[in-house]
Amino acid sequence: MELLLDPNVWIAFATLTILELVLGIDNVVFISILAEKLPPEQRARARYIGLGLAFVMRVILLFSLSWVIGLVQPLFTVWGQSISGKDLVLLIGGLFLIAKSTHEIHNSLEGEEGTAVKKGYSSFGGVIIQIVLLDIVFSLDSVITAVGMISDQYGPNGIWIMIAAVLISIAAMMAFAGTIGGFVHRHPTIKMLALAFLLLIGVMLVAEGFHQKIPKGYIYFAMAFSVLVEFLNMKLRAKSKEPVELKDPYHVDGVNAEAEA
Repeated sequence: MELLLDPNVWIAFATLTILELVLGIDNVVFISILAEKLPPEQRARARYIGLGLAFVMRVILLFSLSWVIGLVQPLFTVWGQSISGKDLVLLIGGLFLIAKSTHEIHNSLEGEEGTAVKKGYSSFGGVIIQIVLLDIVFSLDSVITAVGMISDQYGPNGIWIMIAAVLISIAAMMAFAGTIGGFVHRHPTIKMLALAFLLLIGVMLVAEGFHQKIPKGYIYFAMAFSVLVEFLNMKLRAKSKEPVELKDPYHVDGVNAEAEA
């Protein structure tokens, strides 16, 4: 009760919730892009399961604070650079994001229409595994940030503030995941921007894995500015011409197979 009556707790909760939402936007976009590889009737379920797993992993990590803190301890040294467990996760996750984003951009611009449908949709389990791999990277980064903000000030009680903030942010992302995914798909330039952002985040994660800090504020400001410019472009060209059409590997008989059921 004392915590609930402390205005500083509510300020910390609101700040952490906003931070979790900002850190989670790229996760939602990537989950939506991965879900497009499934049949339309399975996409919403994949998004909800992916975000649900993100919440579970964040809570598990929050209850394993000693292990999470231990991840920052050096494991070995390469060329004079100490590498910790956290660094390994960031390096692997960053390289995965770079490779996956580059692959998606290539398929959208240079790929052939309908080729993926001929081979068949991706398996539900395979997509969930990819989502889990990305959730691990984003969850670890999110939890370490949250622990740095809250645990020193509120001690053991801080974990409940962090869990509440994560729960609210995941619930909000679940509510808007379908809308965000549909909007990204309907506007090809937004999809290209989203993939470029994921590529940028991958580079940032690799840099952090090598202890080269890039302030996240610069990254997110660049993203927000790019999206604002593209919204202005969309308004200007709304009545002048049709939007660019990307190559759709799940295009069937003139019908966009990525349309939500």
